[in-house]
Amino acid sequence: MKIAVLGAGAWGTALAIRFAERHAVTLWSRDAAQAAAMEAERENQRYLPSAPFPASLQVSADLEYAVQDAALLLIVTPMAGLRPTLQALAGHGSRTPLLWACKGLEAGSMLFPHQVAAEVLDPGIARGMLSGPSFAQEVAKGLPAAVTIASNDGAFARETTTSLNTALLRLYASDDLIGVEIGAAVKNVLAIAAGVCDGLQYGLNARAALLTRGLAEMARFGAALGAKAETFMGLAGIGDLMLTATGDLSRNRRVGLLLAQGLKLNDILINLGHVAEGVPTAREVLRQAEQLGVDMPITRAVCRMLFDQATVDDVVSMLMERAPKMESAI
Repeated sequence: MKIAVLGAGAWGTALAIRFAERHAVTLWSRDAAQAAAMEAERENQRYLPSAPFPASLQVSADLEYAVQDAALLLIVTPMAGLRPTLQALAGHGSRTPLLWACKGLEAGSMLFPHQVAAEVLDPGIARGMLSGPSFAQEVAKGLPAAVTIASNDGAFARETTTSLNTALLRLYASDDLIGVEIGAAVKNVLAIAAGVCDGLQYGLNARAALLTRGLAEMARFGAALGAKAETFMGLAGIGDLMLTATGDLSRNRRVGLLLAQGLKLNDILINLGHVAEGVPTAREVLRQAEQLGVDMPITRAVCRMLFDQATVDDVVSMLMERAPKMESAI
């Protein structure tokens, strides 16, 4: 099968490397200079150094060439890049089935990826999402991982899972697209909170409590949007949350660690050098939760630290001094 991976960041590059073991893969970069450098060096030194490309992996900055005759497109851009990439595909008349690996809500619109796709694509084009606990560096090295492919078209999810499954990257199918998208978005916000908790050296007890209650927030948000509760107990829910909130390779966790040190958001983002989707997503999740009447105190606390100049100490006090209540999974 010919696959076009659209987006040459760390995750797009890692997936291209893995899938090139079984398929004809073209990795597309919108930056012609970066594409030329990757082709010459046979690795992505900018975003994923020390991960050599297999000989079969092609690189291109020509979108029309990359998608020509492809049986599957995989969009692996930041959330901000999803709409323009879809628009470019629509402009080329592409009707190729596609997956996205974008995690978050579109800034300003509060739209999930499938809603953005619905505004741009013909409804007859098969589509879905790839998500789950997976750091690009580990996948590129060939370390075992498992992720989910979700689609409202269950048959498409199952067929794509079978086609893409490898010995080192195990795939599971899901028909709960909105649930998988919620898990992918909210876990990044909670990872920022976990980074703050660890940066303040509050200990393992505090982190466990934070993530447990964070998972309850995720489930409440999901219930309000029609997601299946069991999705949040799977790879795209608790699995991705545990990895992103505790793993040292997590960009969003790194944001929280730097917030705990007293750094300002602009300085943190410059220090990071990569997109941390939890930052723009936090505001959109909170806006939507408030419209739905869903209580998400941890998400609100993250937004206060990121955007309202609230001190870490004030936010922690706000969370700890909330009135006691009965515990509930949601």
